[in-house]
Formats: sequence, structure tokens, C-alpha cells
Amino acid sequence: MNHPVVIVGAGLSGLRAASLLAAKGIECKVLEARDRIGGRVLSTSAPNRPELGKFDLGPTWFWPQYESTITNLVKELNVGTFVQYAKGAMLSERIQTKPPERYVLPENSVEKSMRFVGGVQSLIDAVADTIPSGIVELDTRVTAIGLDEAGTITVEADQADGKRIKYSASSIILALPPRIVARHIEFSPALPPNSMTDLVSKPTWMAGQAKAVIIYDRPFWRELGLSGYATSWVGPLQEIHDASPETGSGALFGFFGMSAKMRQELGEDKVLQLVTNQLVRLFGNSAHNVRAILYKDWSRDSETAVEEDLEPLRDFPSYGKSPLSGKWEEKVIFAGTETNSQFGGHLEGALLAAEKAVSEITNLHNHKKE
Repeated sequence: MNHPVVIVGAGLSGLRAASLLAAKGIECKVLEARDRIGGRVLSTSAPNRPELGKFDLGPTWFWPQYESTITNLVKELNVGTFVQYAKGAMLSERIQTKPPERYVLPENSVEKSMRFVGGVQSLIDAVADTIPSGIVELDTRVTAIGLDEAGTITVEADQADGKRIKYSASSIILALPPRIVARHIEFSPALPPNSMTDLVSKPTWMAGQAKAVIIYDRPFWRELGLSGYATSWVGPLQEIHDASPETGSGALFGFFGMSAKMRQELGEDKVLQLVTNQLVRLFGNSAHNVRAILYKDWSRDSETAVEEDLEPLRDFPSYGKSPLSGKWEEKVIFAGTETNSQFGGHLEGALLAAEKAVSEITNLHNHKKE
């Protein structure tokens, strides 16, 4: 190939694609709009309290019993993992004026999930370490992709310093949420109408959600015979889990039942006060002893969400490969977790999408050699 494969997006799918291409000796370049790698993977420490540990504000788990791709990769890269804590009773909050109900779930009724030592970022970093230096460019926002009559692809991107830079590419892997592609990248010639319709119809996984992690000195709820798992019809969190590191501090995190629009109207301070109040209702006065709170509203992240993503999901989205025909066929390949029909939304889906994209690129590469 005269030009590199350009991968847009340095989340798990984009990084894995780059790693696989580099291992095959196929030149590639990864362009990432953010100032960090990982995409929707975000593992962070509390400001000024790094000793409390790292906590996931994006994806958290994988399930080794039926997600073989990520399980094998974790072993291959020797990334540390531990089992999600699930011992003890769960709580169910149905009415705010009544105490939560306590249930002991039957053994093995909850699927065993695994977490990463140091957060999912440890997997991202391990994959990035397999990519030769100089391939990933941060603070580089792709704005336009063009295809001329000779079949040459040109990628235009804006850098953080205001400079606009152009790249020539043999193929493009779009490892981005489909709606971000549709709304933020201009194609010349335009993508076929059915492709654009399909891209816009795919909700970005996690884009309408927010995550709050409330950190304590220790997981005190375990001393009360509680697993940290709770469900609530009251809110603001509708589902809560133990987010504690393997050792040391304790933490709880939750998914919001509150819509993105309502969170934005209330503001972060009010939302987090409601979260703390809810944890006190559920877990008692010890929940007042908060050491730090981490919060990420993905609906306010312009690299993740578009306006359509503010509407709450009513059903699990239908994910899978977007159709592509005409001049762009075999020039653009869609990757990212939303392009995988079986594990869309999961880390497993992101990895499978990367493998499929690289397989298509490899076939094209071998065909051109013949």
C-alpha cells in the first residue's frame, strides 16, 4: 500500500485495530480528537486523593464465561483482574417513604463479572503498549474525508493548536460511534443516504448516561452483610453496585434513572447531593462519610454524544455493521462496539469489531499484492 490505513478514534476498537495491523506489517495511523486514549473508557482517581484508587467512569466489567475475545486478550497481555464483589444481600427501594427491602439472592443467580486492577484503563494501556510509537496522534479531530476519481483518500483534521493537517490514506477505519461519524465528519462524495440513515439510527452506547462513583475509606456495607448491589424506583440512581478496588478503600457507583435533560437542568452539585441522600437512605448514616465523588455525564461529552442521544433508550439498541455501497465500498470500514451485532455496547463488541475491520483490510491488502 502506498499510503497508511488511517484509523479514526483511539478507543479500545481503534487501538486494537492498530495493534493488529502493526503486527501484520501494515502501516497505519490513529487520529484521536481527545487529548487521551481510551474513548469511552475512563478510569480516574479522586483529585488530590490518588491513594484511594482508580475508578471506572465508563465501562467496568467483562464476562469471561461468554466473552472469549476479551478474556483471551487479557491473558495474552497479562492484565490484572478480580471478581466483582457480590456477596451478601441486595437492597430494593420501591417507595422513598419506606425503608429499602432486603433480599438474599440465590447462589449463582448473578452472572460472575470481572473487573480490572487499576480500572479498564489498564487494558487500554496494555493494548497501546503493543503499538509502535508515533502511530497515535492525539488532539487531532477529523472533520472531512474525501475520495477523488483516482481512488485516493484524503483525510482532513484540525489540531489543538488550530492547524489543519491533511493525510493520504489507503483505507479508513472509523472506530467511532456511528452518530459521531454522521454528525461531525463531512464526506466528499457524500455517503449513500441509506448509510447515513443507518448511522444516525444507532444510539451511541452510554451516551445518554452518567456515572457517579462515591468513595469511602472502606466498603462499610459489607460489614452489614450487604453486597452493595441495589435497585431503586425512587432514584436518582436506578441501579447501584460495589465499585471498590480489590483492596483498600470502598466505593459505590450507580447508573441514573434520571434523564440527561433533567441532570443538566438540576446541575452537577444538586444531582450529586441527591445521590448522597439516596445512599444514606439505602446504606445508613455511614454513607455520609464520603471521601470523594467522581462524576461523568457522558451526554455532555461532545466526543461521545449528539443531540439525539439525550433521549432515554426505551429498548436495547439494534447494533451491527452499517451498509456501504458505491465509491466508498472497500474504502471505509466501520468499527467500534456499535457495529457488532452480538456484543454491541460491550468491550467484547469493540474488540470483535476491530478484528473484523482488520480482517477486511488484510484481505484488501493481499488482493492488491496479487
